[in-house]
Amino acid sequence: MKGLELIKKAFALEPVKRVPWVPFVGVHGGFLTGIDAEKYLKSSEEVVKGISKAIEEYNPDGVPVVFDLQIEAEILGCELKWAPHNPPAVVTHPLADGKQLKDLHIPTEFDGRIPEVIKATKLLRKKYPDIALYGLITGPFTLALHLMGTDIFVKLFEDPEAVNEVMDFCTKVGKKMSEYLMEAGCDIIAVVDPMTSQIDPQTFETFVTPFVSKLFSFVREKGKLSSFFVCGHAQQNIETMCNCKPDNVSIDENIPLDFVKEIALSKGISFGGNMKLTVVLLMGNEDDCRENAIDCLDMGGKKGFILAPGCDLPRDTPPENIKAVTKLVHDPYQQEVIRAMDKKETTLEILNMNDYGQADKVIVDVITLDSESCAPCQYMVEAVKRVTPHFEGVVEWREHAIKKMEAVTFMSSLMVKNIPTICIDGKIEFVSQIPPKGDLIAAIQKRINKKLKLKIKSKRSEILILGEDKDETSKLNSKIHRAITELGKDVEVKMISDKKQIANYGVSRGPAVVAVNYKLKSEGTEPSLEVVKEWIKEL
Repeated sequence: MKGLELIKKAFALEPVKRVPWVPFVGVHGGFLTGIDAEKYLKSSEEVVKGISKAIEEYNPDGVPVVFDLQIEAEILGCELKWAPHNPPAVVTHPLADGKQLKDLHIPTEFDGRIPEVIKATKLLRKKYPDIALYGLITGPFTLALHLMGTDIFVKLFEDPEAVNEVMDFCTKVGKKMSEYLMEAGCDIIAVVDPMTSQIDPQTFETFVTPFVSKLFSFVREKGKLSSFFVCGHAQQNIETMCNCKPDNVSIDENIPLDFVKEIALSKGISFGGNMKLTVVLLMGNEDDCRENAIDCLDMGGKKGFILAPGCDLPRDTPPENIKAVTKLVHDPYQQEVIRAMDKKETTLEILNMNDYGQADKVIVDVITLDSESCAPCQYMVEAVKRVTPHFEGVVEWREHAIKKMEAVTFMSSLMVKNIPTICIDGKIEFVSQIPPKGDLIAAIQKRINKKLKLKIKSKRSEILILGEDKDETSKLNSKIHRAITELGKDVEVKMISDKKQIANYGVSRGPAVVAVNYKLKSEGTEPSLEVVKEWIKEL
C-alpha cells in the first residue's frame, strides 16, 4: 500500500497492515545535502533537494514540506535571528513594540518566503504523487505570541478582548496559509501550536478552541486532512485539543502515548508521535532507536496511529538512526527480534546534587530542548533573561539544552521530567509554563531571602578575651564592645580567666584576644566523606 493511501486509512481509523511512518524532516534536510538552516529555509530548490534525499533514504509514508514556525511572523513584522543548525527564532514582537493590529495585513502568496514554500510543494507533489505531503502553518496562539510577546499571558486576564482580536486575525492568516498550501498540493494541513502547552484547559477552551476549530473545519470543507501538533507538557489539554475536531493529534515524549491513544480514539481521532527526539534519535545509537520505535509501535497499535518523532528532527540527527527506524517499520520479522531481545539498561550518569545551590548567588537553570528551535523554550528563556537584571548581579541564569548529553545528565540529576522547566538553586519551580514576570521575580526573591537568612545564621562570630588580670581584660572588653557598637556587628564576647583554658589556646601571656568565626556547613542531611574531607582541608 502506498504511503498516502496508508496514512489516509490511519487517519480514518481503518485497520492497516503496517503503521505509517512520518519522519518530521525540517532543517535536517539541509544536513543531508550539506547546507546550513538559513540557506535551506530560504530556497525552494534546496528544500526539494533535502526532502528528496530524505524520501530516498528514509522511505517515509509522509513528510512535511517545510518545518518553520516563523514564516508568517516574519511577514507580519517580527525580526528573526538565524542560526546554522536551527530554524530562525523570533526576537521582536510588533504589537508589543508600538504597532497596531490594523497595521498588519493578511499575507499574500507573494509575501516573504511563501513563494518558496509553494514552489517547493508543487515540485515535490509532482515528483512524489504517492507520498503524503504535510503543509505546516503556525497555530493561532503561537502566532499571537510571536506578535504580542509574553505580554499575551497577562492580557489573557487583563484585556481578553484584545487577545481575541489578535487570535481572530491569526486565524485568518492560518486559513490563507492553509489555502496556499492545499492549492499547491499538500494533503494534510498541520496546525503547529506549541505555545498552547503553556495554558490550562479552561484558558485553552476560551482563547484557542473557538479559533483552531474554524481552521480544522475550513480544511475539512476543502476535502483535505488536518493534524494538530503540540509539544511540551500539554497532557492537560489533550482532550480539549481533540474537541477542536482535527483529524489527528501529534505529540512529543512529554506526554505518555497510551494516554493520548485512549482519549484520541474515544473521540474518533487518529494520533501520532512520540519517538524521543534528543536522547534517542539525536544522541542514541541504532539499537536505541529500534527499541524506542518498537515501544511506540506496540503502544500505538495499528488503529489510527502514525509513528513519528516528537517534533522536527534536529539538523544533525545521524541518518543511520532514522534508517534503522525505517527498516524496522517495514520489517515485521525484525520487529519480533527486537521484542524478544532484553532491553538495554540505562547507563546515564546521575550527579550528586545534594549541595547544589549553596553558592552566594542564586542560580536559575532553564532546562530546554533548545531555545533556538523550540518556541516554548525560547519564551521561557526570554522570561528569565528579562528579570535577572532586576537583581543586580545576585542572580545567575543558565540554559541547559538537552541536545547535548551533559544537559540530559543535568536534567536527570535534578529529577526534571518535562521541558521546558525552570529550577531555582536546584529546585523545580516552573514546569512547562512560562511564569508571569511577577511570579518569577517573587520566586527568585524568596530564594534570595532564604539564602540571606541561612548566611546570617551560618556566620556566627565571637571574640574571646583571655587574661587573669581583671583590670586589663575589663579595659579591653570596653574597647571591643564600643567597636562592635560602632560597626553594628552581631558578635558575642566571652571572658576567659582560667589558666588551663588560656593555655589551651596557645596563649602564654595575657591579655589576649581570639576572634572566632563559625560557618554552618551542613543541616538536615548527612554529608558524604568526600565533602567532610574538603571542609577539613579548609581548616
